[in-house]
Amino acid sequence: MALHERELKLSAGSTFAMPDLDGIADDVVLVPWEPEDVWTVYFDTHDLRLARWGVSMRQRLGQGWTVKLSPELDGDVLVRPEITFLGSGKRPPAAAVDLVRAFSRGRELEPQASLRTTRRRTELRDRTGRLLADVFEDDVAVREDRHVVGGFREVEVEVGDTTPPGLLDVLVHRLTVAGATIANPTPKYERALGTREHRPEVEIPELGIDSTAGEVVRRAIAASVARLVVHDPVVRLDTDPEGVHQARVATRRLRSDLRTFRTLVDADATAELRRELRWIAGLLGFVRDGDVLLERMRRRAAGLPERHARGALEVLSTLEAHRDVAHARLLTALRERRYLDLLDGLVIEASSPSLAPDADRPAVVVVPELVRKPWTSLERTARRLGKKPSDAELHDLRIRTKRVRYAAEAVAPLLGEEATALAEAAADLQTVLGDLNDAVVTRQWLREWAKGDRTAEGVAAARQLARREREDARDRRTRWRRRWERLSAERLRSWM
Repeated sequence: MALHERELKLSAGSTFAMPDLDGIADDVVLVPWEPEDVWTVYFDTHDLRLARWGVSMRQRLGQGWTVKLSPELDGDVLVRPEITFLGSGKRPPAAAVDLVRAFSRGRELEPQASLRTTRRRTELRDRTGRLLADVFEDDVAVREDRHVVGGFREVEVEVGDTTPPGLLDVLVHRLTVAGATIANPTPKYERALGTREHRPEVEIPELGIDSTAGEVVRRAIAASVARLVVHDPVVRLDTDPEGVHQARVATRRLRSDLRTFRTLVDADATAELRRELRWIAGLLGFVRDGDVLLERMRRRAAGLPERHARGALEVLSTLEAHRDVAHARLLTALRERRYLDLLDGLVIEASSPSLAPDADRPAVVVVPELVRKPWTSLERTARRLGKKPSDAELHDLRIRTKRVRYAAEAVAPLLGEEATALAEAAADLQTVLGDLNDAVVTRQWLREWAKGDRTAEGVAAARQLARREREDARDRRTRWRRRWERLSAERLRSWM
């Protein structure tokens, strides 16, 4: 089972005493639990690869296994996916191991920390019994070989969609008045590791005016590698199409950046990475294309007259089956050693890029020329287009626009607003051309689908859907030139 945990952590020192929460808000009922001892073992690789990505895998006595994925901060609230697995054995369930495979990359998962937590829990419910929030007071003992080797005390406030506005603020105020302090939201597992080194495997460096061209390359690669690895488990869970989308973007950016910065990297050293990225990007692309097509068709089908409802379902069922086959093939690839070797190579490249001698030169001198090259290619292509360019020509223009966008975004942390403005204008043109391409591809798919062994209802629905895609494509064709005119303005590229 997967859910999103939302919690705020407070440090509770020796002088802290849990305050009386009675009357915390109108119509809120307190439901205190009896104190309990919670025994937890955290599993990780010997070099703590899960912890280095902000991920944890734990087994709690009597509660099964839980994987918590990389967190995000929403103000002071820590937000992270939490997935539970049944099982009481001493080894992690196969499904849990598979979920964290991009982080462990084949390394053995073994016990790395053992905790005994004395937990005091208070539920906050409304008059109907609906859970609004949870408050946990935890005394944590870190154990090693049956001996206590450390410990800490903290208060956690867990909130969710049913938490009334303002209730968290009132709770935090009551707790801080009692002596608690809002703490660095470090998960228990990472606190239990103490002084054991677990710096991030991939760090995204900051850039300054004195950065070298090589540091720009490293930042661009590191950002995309981190994006790919973090979204890998979302792809495996297949509960959110954004996982495949972000993983595909990561592979596309990596390929584009290696192309843009090809004079700054060792081509021989990165040749294998480029080949393997093309392989996995293709598999991700098949799934992503299926997601996009399904989303378009569901939206279009909802607007069809009722008489086409059954036929539209026939179209959608085919799309869903094709998409599921593509995802199954992708999952097979993600479980291969080939993919894990690619991730290993990318993590190494993100930390120590294979740079050419020119990478030591100042970035402000080298980088603008590297963006100018894809821009020149795009401009030349756009200027050659006639009044009525073909779908294939506009598809090619979209690809070249995307390269300019990615190149500008890669250097924006160094060059600031000017590069960002170019990237945003390129993104606008890419969006229009992408929508046009989606309409063209979808219409063609529908026409081919209708030629098969289909019911009369299915064919009729497909024709209606194709007609709407044709109208959408015609509309997009009227928009792209205005976006191109904005992108081609001299002021946007004066810094090149």
